[in-house]
Amino acid sequence: MQRRKFIRNATLGLAALGLSPTQSLLANQLLGSAGTFKVIRNNVGYYTEKGGTIGWLLSPQASVVIDTQFPEQSENLLSGLKTRQNFEQLDLLINTHHHGDHTGGNPVFAGLFKQHVAHANAKINQEISARKDDKLADILLPTETYTDTWAAQTGNEIVSLNYFGAGHTNGDSIIHFQNANVAHLGDLLFNRRFPYIDPGAGGNFKGWQKVLKKIRKYYDKDTIFIFGHAAENYPVTGSVADVEAMENYIKRLLQYVKKEKKKGTSLDQLVAKTTVIPKAEEWKYGERLRERNLRVAWDEV
Repeated sequence: MQRRKFIRNATLGLAALGLSPTQSLLANQLLGSAGTFKVIRNNVGYYTEKGGTIGWLLSPQASVVIDTQFPEQSENLLSGLKTRQNFEQLDLLINTHHHGDHTGGNPVFAGLFKQHVAHANAKINQEISARKDDKLADILLPTETYTDTWAAQTGNEIVSLNYFGAGHTNGDSIIHFQNANVAHLGDLLFNRRFPYIDPGAGGNFKGWQKVLKKIRKYYDKDTIFIFGHAAENYPVTGSVADVEAMENYIKRLLQYVKKEKKKGTSLDQLVAKTTVIPKAEEWKYGERLRERNLRVAWDEV
């Protein structure tokens, strides 16, 4: 309670200083949350703290949250958002996919949204995972699902969801704020770090490569993309060039593993000798996932 009073009083103080809404928002990065709020454009921004990058839209006419990290982080997010724009309910809560670092904070928003949307497979995967861990009572599932495309107008913004096939999982949505031209890719893009892939939930590298190609062709050179994760000192937003770079990483990974397998290199030998993927050397961070990438690719080629 004292923390919220401090935030409220500090925010009023910023207003008294005559700061513009954007300046106040940026200043509130130091006040409103344990994490970082960043405006991208047209009232659309992202929040980072722990887990997958959260996207948001906040204006007097609309409120949208994409992904929720974990409960503590969602509490911080909600507190920070409400210092910027008071609202009783989100218009939309969206999950890019089912993994816990993107959905773990969902219960914090129980009763605080009008619609909660995800791909149909994401809902299935989330429920299967929760049942397996005997945690079904601890999660909040989407109330609405789609299979190919979904769209809604909220305030002055049109929010659309597209599914381009299995990649990271078999239920990854791309969420596009059409007027702002900002698209959240969730875990379809790991910026310069070895990506996590989930074959148990339908993920596969060959499909992922195709999905990234579809993204490049569907959106345009002015689209700003939000990434699910990034290597340290790399941004969680970028352009179509970053999508192409990730596509190249997967292409080179599959080529490299196939070539080594054909030469007679064993999987264990491959894992032991590989530090980077030839012709995709930018992907050298997040080493704990490098072995997983090699083993999954091995099974595909």
